[in-house]
Amino acid sequence: QVRLVESGGGLVQAGGSLRLSCAASGSAFSINTMAWYRQAPGEQRDLVASVTNDGTTNYADSVKGRFTISRDSAKNTVYLQMISLKPEDTAVYYCNVWGRYRSTWSTFSSWGQGTQVTVSS
Repeated sequence: QVRLVESGGGLVQAGGSLRLSCAASGSAFSINTMAWYRQAPGEQRDLVASVTNDGTTNYADSVKGRFTISRDSAKNTVYLQMISLKPEDTAVYYCNVWGRYRSTWSTFSSWGQGTQVTVSS
């Protein structure tokens, strides 16, 4: 089983910055895609940004130019640098990792516990 531990959420004023981290741990796995999703109260969980193992990134239109996703493959860690935060960015942010177990080559998709990001106006 692949376990994800997130950190870095908090309360920030509009225009401020935060950096989220998500570290994957377990045994005998390889990661293809690492991503961040967010879910505001009463809303569905939406993709914020993703990065594949070849470095290809994808962003939601609402965060382009403000958020940057990056990964440290040696540490199995993904980051989300968020700048120019807006109140509408307020949500619980979830890390998601997709990959394969090396022993069976079966796929897995793991989720973090979520970290709250609150942006005050």
